[in-house]
Formats: sequence, C-alpha cells, structure tokens
Amino acid sequence: MSIRIVTDSTCDLPPETTTGLGVTVVPLYINVGTESFLDGIDMSRQEFYERLPSFVEHPQTASPGPEMFRETYEQLAGEGAEEILSIHISANLSGTLNTAQLGADATQGVPVTVFDSGQLSVGTGFLVETAAALASAGSSVVEIVDTLTEKTRRTHLFAALDTLEFLQRSGRMNWAVSKIGGLLRIKPLLTMHDGDAGVLKARTSKGAMQRLLDMLGELAPLEDLALVHTNAPDKIAELRERARHLFPGDSEPLEAEVTPVIGAHIGPGAVGFACVSAVKP
Repeated sequence: MSIRIVTDSTCDLPPETTTGLGVTVVPLYINVGTESFLDGIDMSRQEFYERLPSFVEHPQTASPGPEMFRETYEQLAGEGAEEILSIHISANLSGTLNTAQLGADATQGVPVTVFDSGQLSVGTGFLVETAAALASAGSSVVEIVDTLTEKTRRTHLFAALDTLEFLQRSGRMNWAVSKIGGLLRIKPLLTMHDGDAGVLKARTSKGAMQRLLDMLGELAPLEDLALVHTNAPDKIAELRERARHLFPGDSEPLEAEVTPVIGAHIGPGAVGFACVSAVKP
C-alpha cells in the first residue's frame, strides 16, 4: 500500500531531507502589515531574522486554510497515494492540526490520518522522518502511529531565549511578566515535551547555556539530536562543542535555523536542542 507523509513548514527539516523522503510540506504564513509570505518560499530565514527587530508592525503567523490541505491530500491521491498520514506542530501551540483535520474531513478518494506531534521544530521533524522510513518499509498507518505515539514520549525540545521582548511583542506572554523578567535580567528557557509547553528561568546567558547542557545530559543516551537556533551561529557553535560528548553515533547532528513562524514569537538569538532519548534496555 502506498502511504504518503504530509507535514507543515514548522518541522524545520531541510528541503533536501523532505524531498529525499518523499514528504510533502505545507507552508504556513508570516504576515507583516499588509504583506503575506509563505514560510520557506517567499523570504529566507536569514532575511527574516535580520529584519525582525526593525519591522514597524510585529509579524503575525497563520495556518493555511483547510482547502489548502484538502488540495494537497487529493493531489497526492491523484499521484497514487492510497493512504495519507499528516503530522503537525502541537495543537497546544497552533491551530494547524485542527485546520489539517478539517481538510482531511473534506478530502475525497483517500483516507487521511492527522497526527499531533506534541512538538515543534525538529521535534516534529524527527517524527516525520520516522514515519517516512516506516512507510517506505511497508508499515501500515496504524503501525506507524503506534510507533510515533511511543516516540513522542521520548522527544524533547528546549531552548534558551536571548530576550523576552518578542514574546511581549507577539502577545504570547503577559506584558507585566515580560517587563519584570527584563528588569531582573532573567533568561527564559522554553521547553516542549509530549504536548506540554513550559518555562524555566536562568539568571544569566552563561547560566542558561549550562542549563541546556545539563538538561541534555539528563536525557542521554540519545537516539536523535539536533541543534536549533534563531540566527545565532556563534552561540550554536559554542553549544555544539560543549555538547559533543553527548552526540549519538558517529555523525554530526543536524543544525536547524528555526522557522520564522516560531521565531516571530521567540526572537533572534535563541539556541537549544531537539532530541529523542534512546530506548532504555
């Protein structure tokens, strides 16, 4: 049976990876004033982060409508897909999953299963890669979903933000909390695990970097690892060297610049890890 995998642009997998896996990526929107950009298509990530501090109006992000998902699913059916598994950013962070489900419900000619990754960025990406590999190996959608459900419990993402300013601008954090945090020079750490988002605090940038490394060490040994950042190449290079002893296997882990759909809320200068803990014997 031919099973096709669909995801959205917040998964942060490189285009060569999704193309090689046969994964279809539906882009989200970044709206700046009266301009609307398709994520990963109309504006590069580097350009977005360079322009972010100077935008007169703070960028807003949006999911595509159900019709875009329906058209995507039916196009894949026309290409021979007999089933579709659509994997998306956590429903607790975005309305994308719900929109994908509406598109699935309206789809004719092919059954579509919509799966909540409980994650964001490469945390979702790891699940997409797993699903594509299993589909290629002949697993059924039910078998793939069972595997992903178990893997979500071992998948974590955590990142240190450089500032609270962009959470404040985007309206994703109470203004008073943001103001107090700024005055106290608090460096927030955002965490994501199995659909639950959390916030930790560090007093300094140095302390935040150490906290990231400590958290990664607590989750080791690792099955998968990626370094994620928002236009912070120097900080991510330092983090890479300091975490090298925790790398799984012999290959270098993926380094992903986080989608502007997320970066609009957390701002430039954020660094962190997406990882999957290894199955304990």
